[in-house]
Order: sequence, then structure tokens, then C-alpha cells
Amino acid sequence: MRGYNSRVDKGAIAVSKTIGILGGMGALATVDLFHKIVDMTYSDSDSGHLHIIVDNNTLIPDRTKAILHNGPSPLPEMIRSAISLERSGADILIMGCNTAHYYYRDICHFVKVPFLNMIKETAAEAHRRSFCRVGLLATDGTIESGVYKNEFLEEHIDLLTPEAGHQSAVMDIIYRGVKAGRSEWNTAPLADTLRDLEKRGAQAVILGCTELPLAFSIYHINSGLPLIDPTSVLARQAILAAGGHVRESVVCI
Repeated sequence: MRGYNSRVDKGAIAVSKTIGILGGMGALATVDLFHKIVDMTYSDSDSGHLHIIVDNNTLIPDRTKAILHNGPSPLPEMIRSAISLERSGADILIMGCNTAHYYYRDICHFVKVPFLNMIKETAAEAHRRSFCRVGLLATDGTIESGVYKNEFLEEHIDLLTPEAGHQSAVMDIIYRGVKAGRSEWNTAPLADTLRDLEKRGAQAVILGCTELPLAFSIYHINSGLPLIDPTSVLARQAILAAGGHVRESVVCI
């Protein structure tokens, strides 16, 4: 069967679907998504894990520059990756880049397999955890595109974004910190941003850029508010959609 793995377990045939990761936005974030799927999958052997195809397409132009500054469109390369993954046998598509979801509906027109929407899944997770007001840390492109705002409105959840001065701290740690490969970073400005969101009534914070969970881990950032990591949310939903079993004991911010 195309794109499927058949495994025999105690006399029964277990069928799982192949996951295709539309990656390269950025490279470390792609690794993070792949790692979380593997880490969160319950399996007692190599063969018990899911079949995953990764297209780490680093030719995809920067999404924020395209949305806000009339930069080269990332859509053609994203479509090319999605089609390539489908042709390679992927039964389910996912992508970890938050800003890239601005182009989600356009990509869907070019593929026939299900394409999980990380933003929608994150809004559903916030609703499941009974949050009424959350803060969003994300790139300027993600915020201006409205992809989070629209999905959270559907769940009747208020979305708070950082004030201008605080937003620059978020962009700095994403682009000049994680994307630039720096192992150390002054986290004080981001800590101020978190405190400001809490003062404004945020009950939790969405790490709405794939580099942010990495930043919180690499730079040992503490938050007084619960954190929701869309990458972890997407990884869990991808495992379930592919017919895998989630290792519930694994906690990923």
C-alpha cells in the first residue's frame, strides 16, 4: 500500500500513515519538530516508530519579509515541497513554521492528502485547557498576518501581543539569537515582555515561532505563566493522525 507501513504485533496487523514534514523554516526548527514526534511516540523498538519524510527546503524565502516588506514569495517553493512530499508517499502533511501558515490555504489547493493546521490545533489546545486570554510571542509577520488572531477568535479566546518595544525583544531572540546560532543571549528583555503580558491579564503564553521553544530551552528562560508550544501540539496531533501512540509522560514546552 502506498505510503503505509504494515507491522505485525501479537498476531494483528497495525497500519500507520506516513508523515511528511514541510521543513527548512528554519533548519533547527525542523529538527525540533522531528525530534518531538519521535520523543513523544510510544514505542519499544525502532520499527514501532512512524515513517516520517522530511523536506528541509532551505530555498524557501523568509516569510516575514515576504508578508511585511514585499520580499520574494515563499509560496512557490512551499508548494513544490508539499507536492514532493505527497509524491514521495506522505499521507499527512505538517509544517512547523508559524508564519508560513499565512499560506496554508494556498498550499492545500495543490495537494490531496490531509494537511494539519498547527495554528488551529494550538487554539483548540488553549480552549481545552480553559484559557480565556493568552499572550502571543511570534514574529512580526505572524502577528500582522492575523493567522493566530483568526483561529483564536473561533475559540472565543482573547489574544494579547507584546507592545512595540517588547516585540523587538522577541524578534531579536528569534533572528539574532536562535537563527544566528548563538549559544548565549541576554534574556532580560524577553523576561520583561513576559511580565508585561502577565500584568495585562494573560493566563498563558503561546510560543508562536518555532525558534522560541528552542530559545527557552537553550537560554534557560523561565516564565511565570504556563507555556503552550505549538510544535509540541502539532507533534502530538500528527502522531495520532498517523495512527501512532503518544507517550503522555513526555512533557514538551
